[in-house]
Amino acid sequence: MGLNEKPLSTLHEKASYELADFAVPTGREEEWRFTPLSRLKGLHDGTAAASGGVNVTVEAAPEVTVETVGRDDERLGKAYVPADRISAQAYAAFEKATVVTVPREAVASTPTTITLTGAGDGVAYGHTLVKLEAMAEAVVVLDHRGSAVYADNVEFVVGDGATLKVVSLQDWADDAVHVSHHHAQLGKDATFRSFVVTLGGDLVRLSPSVSYTAPGGDADLTGLYFVDAGQHLEHRLLVDHSQPNCRSNVVYKGALQGDGAHAVWIGDVIIQVEAEGTDTYELNRNLLLTDGARADSVPNLEILTGEVAGAGHASASGRLDDEHIFYLQARGIPFDEARRLVIRGFFGQLIEKIEVEELRDRVMSKVEAELAG
Repeated sequence: MGLNEKPLSTLHEKASYELADFAVPTGREEEWRFTPLSRLKGLHDGTAAASGGVNVTVEAAPEVTVETVGRDDERLGKAYVPADRISAQAYAAFEKATVVTVPREAVASTPTTITLTGAGDGVAYGHTLVKLEAMAEAVVVLDHRGSAVYADNVEFVVGDGATLKVVSLQDWADDAVHVSHHHAQLGKDATFRSFVVTLGGDLVRLSPSVSYTAPGGDADLTGLYFVDAGQHLEHRLLVDHSQPNCRSNVVYKGALQGDGAHAVWIGDVIIQVEAEGTDTYELNRNLLLTDGARADSVPNLEILTGEVAGAGHASASGRLDDEHIFYLQARGIPFDEARRLVIRGFFGQLIEKIEVEELRDRVMSKVEAELAG
């Protein structure tokens, strides 16, 4: 399938399965201007031939079916069309895909965890499909570990009346490069809850997106990231409201410390002409803990109809509130402990939303370790 004839909007004009439909990025394009192309290890220009591996293991709930399939499986690529060159490269280059299916009306009794572990031996490409049939419910965890240069696409297909909760943890080794697209397609009255945690890796660029196929879809996209010296962590979100009476809410928070720590957050929400009754909001907050750290935050809201229930966005980046620190110090709490408590409070409400208790503890421990470091 070639280039889409009808652009999604002025912000997202291209979508194609064909690699040739995307020019090699130069860094001057709007969608690439924040990304350090020299650190992508050739994922963007075709020089990164598959030479390594990412080991995929699945611990599935008993109600869930898990398959490993070839790239010719007709279920793949139905919900998502690659939207940039690396996504198209990943789609063209993967050999095997993981397919997780939750049958109609099934309620998964335990989370299903997909662990992707980089072997540290080169470039790898992947594809994952999570499909919930009508009225099904499930929690799915994507746990990324190890060292790799990895590009992949993940499709979440949420059927009519179904509920899918996803936790994606990027806990890579310090030298990893990961570029990924996560796309959720929501049916009538479907519910999607996503929680993204990005802590590890040298460069991580994650692009979550949501589309609706019928009225009543409800999406919450939540994210947390902690950027250390020299790290580049980038999140580029897109919510495409093309159906009436759907909802979306986006909340991402990050903390940065160290020279060269760089966070990028792009939040694009599009309300199409036919999407009357849309209710949407997006929020991004960044804490700059030291000099030399940089946060780029760009919310975009494109409204093509005047009949909306609500639409807004907010973004802010700044340092710790001196009044909060002073309040705690005035009560005998040392500065370092006061700083830790304020940052923990900054992330606390988000971390409470993680569905899996062990993951909540793991994420909080990781944040504590970042602060101690």
